[in-house]
Amino acid sequence: PIGVVRSPYTERFGTPRQPTVRSQTAGGGGLVGTIELRPDLAGTLGGLAGFDYCWVVAHMHMNTGWSRKITPPRGPRDAKHGVFATRAPHRPSQLALSALKVLAVDEAALTVTVQGLDLLDGTPILDIKPYVPYCDSFPDARAGWVDDLDGAGG
Repeated sequence: PIGVVRSPYTERFGTPRQPTVRSQTAGGGGLVGTIELRPDLAGTLGGLAGFDYCWVVAHMHMNTGWSRKITPPRGPRDAKHGVFATRAPHRPSQLALSALKVLAVDEAALTVTVQGLDLLDGTPILDIKPYVPYCDSFPDARAGWVDDLDGAGG
């Protein structure tokens, strides 16, 4: 890991799913937290403050199991999809991918303050990458079974 997240969430069941969607519909911005990098990574945050969002890859170290088929929280209760066709947090790789709003970057303290957290306090961070709209956004992309849901936004 390159560091850890400091988050207000301490229990898995109180942590939001899809916090950026919820915060957009609720009119808020989501909860704020901090990513703390290892001391040997000095000099790695230069330029990140110029980005509005970043991708954060994390290790969901508290997850102990996963299922091949998932019933998503949205849609029919009897509809099951393969884990790789869902955004379920319990996955065979235990990897999380979060798009977080960059609020502040402190290069001296090796911290990134972010908004829209969906990670537990102490979650190991594996990587940070800038969100670049021209290559990270696909406005006309199909969303599989999600497109069939009412109000899916797509």
